[in-house]
Amino acid sequence: MIAIVRPSILSGTIQAPASKSSMQRALAAALLRKGTSVIRNPGHSNDDKAAMEIVRNLGAEIIVNSDKLIVKSNGVAPNVSTINCGESGLGIRMFAPIIALSNTEITVNGEGSLLNRPMNFFDTFFPGLGVDIKSNNGKLPLKIKGPIQPKNIEVDGSLSSQFITGLLLAYSSSLNFPENRDKSSAKRSNEDQGNLKVTIKVRHLKSKPYIGLTLDVMKQFGMNIPENRGYEEFIFHNTYTNNSSLAGKEVLYIVESDWSGGAFLLVAGAIAGPVTVKGLDLTSPQGDKKIIDALVDANAGIAIEAKGIKVRPAEMKSFEFDATDCPDLFPPLVALAASCRGTSIITGVHRLTNKESDRAAALKEEFGKMGVDILIDGDKMKICGTEKVNAAKVHSHHDHRIAMATAVAALKAEGETIIESAEAINKSYPDFFWHLKKLGADVSLPFKKFKI
Repeated sequence: MIAIVRPSILSGTIQAPASKSSMQRALAAALLRKGTSVIRNPGHSNDDKAAMEIVRNLGAEIIVNSDKLIVKSNGVAPNVSTINCGESGLGIRMFAPIIALSNTEITVNGEGSLLNRPMNFFDTFFPGLGVDIKSNNGKLPLKIKGPIQPKNIEVDGSLSSQFITGLLLAYSSSLNFPENRDKSSAKRSNEDQGNLKVTIKVRHLKSKPYIGLTLDVMKQFGMNIPENRGYEEFIFHNTYTNNSSLAGKEVLYIVESDWSGGAFLLVAGAIAGPVTVKGLDLTSPQGDKKIIDALVDANAGIAIEAKGIKVRPAEMKSFEFDATDCPDLFPPLVALAASCRGTSIITGVHRLTNKESDRAAALKEEFGKMGVDILIDGDKMKICGTEKVNAAKVHSHHDHRIAMATAVAALKAEGETIIESAEAINKSYPDFFWHLKKLGADVSLPFKKFKI
């Protein structure tokens, strides 16, 4: 699909999209607890749909009812032999340890760029936890057969915080829910179970805020959360105390609005606004809320109001930002930096290699077509702002965030910008172009009608 974006002036108020990070974690937690869970403000991105299908295939019933999902579950009980994670990196990394709760062999596959992303950490860690694992030379498909037997483990957190999220959820379900404990602990003696304490040690943790989000979701679903020692040790005890009052009761969870998607709207406001973005919680554990810091440092016109965050154009200057813990901010930050005076520096380039694209190279290539010079210097990305962004034909590299970043920058380009493979936005924010259009952007999608 091709999207065409022309120079525009934006004005209005828009609701930020639902967070797929929050949504997918909520679906996993709803699967693991026995009973009924209600998830409000659900997302409808491709990654959200993939997570819903995984949860159904692992035995839960999901009823779609207007603005909510009703999830009924008796725990992990696979009803298929093959599970497809779509293109969701979080989906495969988080759900693999959950799939390993079962003693049924499951083949786990994916689509698109996910087929080329490394999965060798499963080969490394699963055998030590009693899980049979076969991969395709460290890539998909995987064959997984549990049940997982939680043990003391040390994990390199620079590999993937998403895998640690999966371990936390699987350990909690296996060790701390009384109805599940006998499944994974069958080989432990009664004495061992009486003194049960299992620790996940984490070295060099990246994306710490996402682990904070995981722990928050676990708490809201009544799961027994581990003792957290500075995000370096997570200690599970065999006492079921945290929010155990929720056992057997219906849980209500409201999916947060997404700071990752909202960041593009906020930057669009700074470039071509004024725009007010509703629904973004400043107290959220999501790390991408740091986009506010970057906007302030860039001297964007920004105000926190009762109805939302209002951003308007101003004479913006270059900024420096460390995106190591929030690498998904790189694309909107590049779009922001393109309109700033001077050279902006973003740190954390090493976090971009195993995304939907080689994101650093893709940003350099596509923004280069738009007249924005980008230099990769080790772990730093240097973006030279320009007074004139060129209209160009660019490509998303099948990466949703590249498509959105080039679209936002195109709002101030001189002429018509054509974005190829723009359907990549469906992975996280399918309403993105509709929302820009609602704010007044001159956007067209051939053969696609907007519903405003």
